[in-house]
Amino acid sequence: MSDKKKPALHRDTLAVREAVERSPYGENSEALYLTSGYVQPSAEAAARRFAGDEEGFTYGRYGNPTVASFEQRLAALEGAEACISTASGMSAILMMCMGLLKAGDHVVCSHSMFGSTIKLIGTDLAKFGVESSFVSQTDVAAWQAAIKPTTRLLFAETPTNPLTEVCDIRALADIAHKAGALLCVDNCFATPALQRPMALGADIVMHSGTKYLDGQGRVMAGALCASQELVTKTFLPVLKSAGMTLAPFNAWVVLKGLETLDIRMQAQSARALALAQWLQDHPAVARVHYPGLASHPQHALAMAQQSGCGGAVLSFEVQAADADQARARAFHVLDALQVMSLSTNLGDTKTLLAHPASTSHGRLTEAQRQAAGVVQGLIRVAVGLEHLDDIQADLQRGLSSF
Repeated sequence: MSDKKKPALHRDTLAVREAVERSPYGENSEALYLTSGYVQPSAEAAARRFAGDEEGFTYGRYGNPTVASFEQRLAALEGAEACISTASGMSAILMMCMGLLKAGDHVVCSHSMFGSTIKLIGTDLAKFGVESSFVSQTDVAAWQAAIKPTTRLLFAETPTNPLTEVCDIRALADIAHKAGALLCVDNCFATPALQRPMALGADIVMHSGTKYLDGQGRVMAGALCASQELVTKTFLPVLKSAGMTLAPFNAWVVLKGLETLDIRMQAQSARALALAQWLQDHPAVARVHYPGLASHPQHALAMAQQSGCGGAVLSFEVQAADADQARARAFHVLDALQVMSLSTNLGDTKTLLAHPASTSHGRLTEAQRQAAGVVQGLIRVAVGLEHLDDIQADLQRGLSSF
C-alpha cells in the first residue's frame, strides 16, 4: 500500500479514480479478478484473516479485489464510511433486514415502495415474526404515528417507483433517531449523482446497481452504504453466512458504469423533464408524475434534495372512462412502440416503458396497488439517451389512436 496521503477529490474525480491499489502490473483500468479462492502466505496469516484480525482476501464468498473497488467507489460517491455489495438490489434489502431485525421487531415503510420490497417486508418477513406498517410516503405525521416501542427500522424510497413521490429525508431521519431506530433510503432513482441521503441524516443507503449505477442494462448488483461498524459487524456476517455475494464480473461492469454516472444522469434527466412537459400538455394524458414539474406535489422538496434535478424516471396516466378502458389503452400505447423498449428494467441508456399494475406491482393485492396509487392506466417511462423527437414520436403512435 502506498504511504502517500490521498488528496481531497471532487465527486466527479472519485467516480473514475476511487478503487483498490493497482496490482504490480500497473493496470490503468481496474483489474477483473476471477477467482474463488486465494493463496495464503502462511497458516498463521490464514488463521488471522479468517478470524478478521488481519486484512486479506480468503474466499470468494467473503470478498474480492474487484468487488472491493466497486464498494469503495460507491461509498465515496455517497459520502459513506463503507459499502457492502450483493448480487441484486433485493438481496441487499434482505441482507439489511436479516442483519438488523429479529422476531418481534417492527419496520415502517411507505406503501408507495417498489412492489417486491412491499412483498418481502410485508409478507415474507412476516413469516419470521417481523412486523411492518405501511404509511403514506409524503405524510410525515403518519410515519411518526406508526412508530412503536419495537420499531427498529424506517425504510423509504425517494423518489418512489413508479409514482416518483418524494419523502422528506431529514424529517424521517429525526423520527427514526428519536425512536432509537435507523433510517434506510433506497436511492435507486436519484443515485448519488443527484441525491446523497446520508448528508440529510439517513443511516443506510440502499442501491440496486442493476439500474443507473450500471447504466446499460447489462448485469445485476446491489449494495448498502453505511457506517463502517454497520457494514463490518452487522451486514458482513450475514453475507458470509447467506452468500448473496456480488460476482466479480458484475462488480467490474458496475464499477466502470459509475465512471459515467453523472453525465448520464444529467443528460437523461434533461430529456425526462422535456418529455414530462410534452406529456403534461397531451390531450390523451390524464396526469404526469415527475418531480421536475412544478405541478408535482413535492416539487420544491425534490429540487432541494435532488440537486435541483427531477431524475430520469416519470410515469403518466392515460385518459380513460374506467379501469378496464385504462388498462386497454395503456396496453395499446405499449404495443404501438417501434423504437423504445417494453421492459420492466430501468436505468438503461435505452428508454424503457412498463405497465406497473401488471408487472412490478402485479403480485400485490388490488388494495395494495390502490394504496400505492398504481392504477391500470399508469405507464412508467425510464428515459434513455435517444433523441427527444424520436421518443415523443414513438409515444405519439399509441396516444394519438384511441
